Amino acid sequence: METLSFFKAMADDTRLKVLMLLSLKGELCVCDLQNALEISQPKVSRHLAELRRNELLVDERRAKWVYYKLNPAMPAWMNDIISTSSQNSNKYLEDCLSRLNSDCSNC
Repeated sequence: METLSFFKAMADDTRLKVLMLLSLKGELCVCDLQNALEISQPKVSRHLAELRRNELLVDERRAKWVYYKLNPAMPAWMNDIISTSSQNSNKYLEDCLSRLNSDCSNC
């Protein structure tokens, strides 16, 4: 995991919100993120693929859903930045958190 790649990934609004939501919720599926961010599935998947390429996320397939979480092998300083930012960004994440549907019942 490169430092520059980490900060470039976080420079995009959608990817930053994905990282912060995963930091707060632990694990989310694509449909959760689609609902929270109000963007299409292909767009969510494109951002998730970029975060996986940068080794910031790991995924796990369960039946027809793919669940994402922060990479546990991520350096502690990176995790600290994401965690601290998430915990101190209530206003920034407020709308996303209100739309978050953690059970994928609408997928």
